[in-house]
Amino acid sequence: MSENEGEGVTMMTMATTGSRQARAAATRARIVDAARTLFVSNGYRATSLRDIAAAASVSHPGLLGHFSSKDDLLAEVVADFEDDNEKAFDLIAAAAEPGELIFAAVARRNAVTPGYIELFAALTGEASASEHPAHQRMRERYSRLRAMTSEVLEDAALHGTIDADRDVDDETVRHMAGWDGVQLIAQYLPERVDVVRMLEEREALWALPFGWRDPSEPPVSAEVAGPLPALTETTVGGLPEMDPGYAVGRRRRAQILVDATRLFSRTGYGDTSLRDIAEAVGVSKSTLLHHYASKEQLLSAVLSERDRSIQVRTSADQHVRAGEALRATPEGARVNAQDEPGLIEVYAVLSCEAVPSSHPAHGYFAERFRRVIDHFAELFRLAQIDGDLPAHRDPEHEAIWLLALWDGLQYQWLYDRSAVDVAAYLRSHLDDVLPPR
Repeated sequence: MSENEGEGVTMMTMATTGSRQARAAATRARIVDAARTLFVSNGYRATSLRDIAAAASVSHPGLLGHFSSKDDLLAEVVADFEDDNEKAFDLIAAAAEPGELIFAAVARRNAVTPGYIELFAALTGEASASEHPAHQRMRERYSRLRAMTSEVLEDAALHGTIDADRDVDDETVRHMAGWDGVQLIAQYLPERVDVVRMLEEREALWALPFGWRDPSEPPVSAEVAGPLPALTETTVGGLPEMDPGYAVGRRRRAQILVDATRLFSRTGYGDTSLRDIAEAVGVSKSTLLHHYASKEQLLSAVLSERDRSIQVRTSADQHVRAGEALRATPEGARVNAQDEPGLIEVYAVLSCEAVPSSHPAHGYFAERFRRVIDHFAELFRLAQIDGDLPAHRDPEHEAIWLLALWDGLQYQWLYDRSAVDVAAYLRSHLDDVLPPR
């Protein structure tokens, strides 16, 4: 073989290798795109590797040649989103005026990025279980976002965009939590919750001193505006009335709910089978089905029991004024975190897993968010009539933000229980919203 012929063979080999690598890269990108679409539309738990392979037009073994597990694929999808988002954050920050608040602009960009809000709204609570494949990545994401948010707020405080009376560290944690919560609620109530508008309104409020109210407002009324609303229980479909039965049966049903709640909070509804629950309880699957005829019925029972437990723990608190009822919210959060962390865990995981409308608990959470917002909005409305809520604050906005903040703080607490005091941050928020007179 001549020297020229040898060079020709080498170039052909390089071209073939390059072509093969290009095809592999294109296939890998197609798989990631398919996974992102399915994770967003169906949820991570409900999507299988075979579903992704079919959507990407590759064989299941072919997919496994690129990604050994669904966990690896999720990591790739999240990493792609995060890289793009952090670059966009830096570009928006670089283009902003000194001291300009950019969070609404970032949210506006996120809103037009296909799948971004849906994926991270779903992952925020779902990945809070330490066993979840995205747990560590999401924990690191919180750390990066905290640093970026704090930097923006410190610059804003330096240039007077944020009132000097505000604590940047405190505002950073609360703002991140509220943003997370609003993004999730918007997936259930898109007609009622606009993430960009909510952030724009929060940014405007930062210009005022902490706990500000117009000095010309009339004093707090000695009379109360009206009776306080009761928070009605969310209806859970598919759960028939249970025959009280014998004591043994009641104890077994109670144990089934305890173990189902624990498993749902660890591995989600989609990845927990009835056989898993039966083994945890120590009964056969047929015995489990004697008490709960389907997994959907068991899910309904878990959610109903969670609501009942929360209501029992808070029903003893009786208040005359709406402002008093709202200021008591942090105590309820403290008791829940101290005595019933499992209720927080299962709520966080299921509320995020149920974002896709096809999930059996989607309707429950949509209705629950609607009822709780209505409840808080009425309390804030009454508090404003009483003179406890300053006139410049909107009751509907404050209701949505309080619920979002509470949920978001609980998510952060699940990622770092020693560093996040949910009750303390809620108390700080309410001191700003309902300043004493």
